[in-house]
Amino acid sequence: MTDKLHINDLENEAIYIMREVAAQFEKPVLLFSGGKDSITLVRLAEKAFYPAKIPFPLMHIDTGHNFPETIAFRDKLVEELGLELIVRNVQDSIDQGKVKEETGRYSSRNMLQTTTLLDAIEEFKFDACIGGARRDEEKARAKERIFSVRDDFGQWDEKNQRPELFDMLNGNIDLGQNVRVFPISNWTELDVWTYIENENLEIPSIYFAHKRAVFIRDGMIWSHSDFVYKDEEEEVEERMVRFRTVGDMSCTAAVDSYAATISEVVAEIRDSSISERGARIDDKRSESAMEKRKQQGYF
Repeated sequence: MTDKLHINDLENEAIYIMREVAAQFEKPVLLFSGGKDSITLVRLAEKAFYPAKIPFPLMHIDTGHNFPETIAFRDKLVEELGLELIVRNVQDSIDQGKVKEETGRYSSRNMLQTTTLLDAIEEFKFDACIGGARRDEEKARAKERIFSVRDDFGQWDEKNQRPELFDMLNGNIDLGQNVRVFPISNWTELDVWTYIENENLEIPSIYFAHKRAVFIRDGMIWSHSDFVYKDEEEEVEERMVRFRTVGDMSCTAAVDSYAATISEVVAEIRDSSISERGARIDDKRSESAMEKRKQQGYF
């Protein structure tokens, strides 16, 4: 009963935030990756505005290096719910010479997304971007407000944030500024999984144990793919794995797992000594990798 009341409180807070976004901003958008957190956001938005449709589009910044299962799920969900989906591609930013493709052992398009995102915000004049970041994921995200103001360059100043006392959210912004909004900021990974189970939400199959061709590097399990650089001496093997977090194939490590149901996943998470972001290869670049990306305009 206590757990159910806790999840209900989190849901009520997130619905309140969704409605505040619709009330305070002219052109909001929901950033959608096809991962469990953005799927949770879609359900919360459905509930916030039912019986009306979700009053803003979804947008995916597609690196071109996503897991095929995630893209297939994204398209299926959008079609089933009759939602508007905007897709902008990192490849276009590369072709236009705005960003340069990384090369080498740890190359990834994850950091390149920022330019594509900021261009899309400018193209559609979005003034609020709803995202699924949570404070428990990473220390930089723990410092960010629910309404996080970005300047006219899309940058975040962690030392200049607004107070959010008594759940009062201030959406007043100057010309050129926009706000990143995090309705599930106070949720944990376990809260998200509990909500998914309670709501009987469908999620991409890669969150559950499956056989996949992988190789080991730096003690992490990398997916074998044309998008992922592999040294000749790194041997590919087939293992039973799943993914706790879903990003690019080039920056998301798998974990050994036989968890095939949500209850098994929850039990596995409770016993894990590694955080969810511990499987994100891009966070290993430096101690402040996430904070630097956010300062530059990242999600």
